[in-house]
Amino acid sequence: MKYLYTAIFTPIEDGTGFYARVPDLPGCISTGSDLPDAIRQISDAMSVWLVTAEDEGLSIPAATRQSDLSISPDSACSLVVADTLAYRAKIDSRAIRKNVSLPAWMAALADQRGINCSQVLQDGLMQQFSHS
Repeated sequence: MKYLYTAIFTPIEDGTGFYARVPDLPGCISTGSDLPDAIRQISDAMSVWLVTAEDEGLSIPAATRQSDLSISPDSACSLVVADTLAYRAKIDSRAIRKNVSLPAWMAALADQRGINCSQVLQDGLMQQFSHS
């Protein structure tokens, strides 16, 4: 699932980087050594926040319009995307065994043609996930 939120970036007082936060996601904060790093870090923090919310069945807040956010004059804001499917694929690549049933003719034909049924199932599921 893809989510789009506004992140706010505030310079650290001593000039060593930026604080980053997503006001719509309570506790979703990070820091970065420079603005590009802060954007990467807050994107990762958003992904963790959203994956946890999805897994625990928590309510995921709608994004607030930037014009409705309170942003201090020394801060900047940017839209940041979090893709929880891509994040899950990156952090959890362990394989588990799933038993599936296929008609005998289909299994035999797949074997004859050298088709990896596990890969076909993974590809099909990813396609289904990206359309939901």
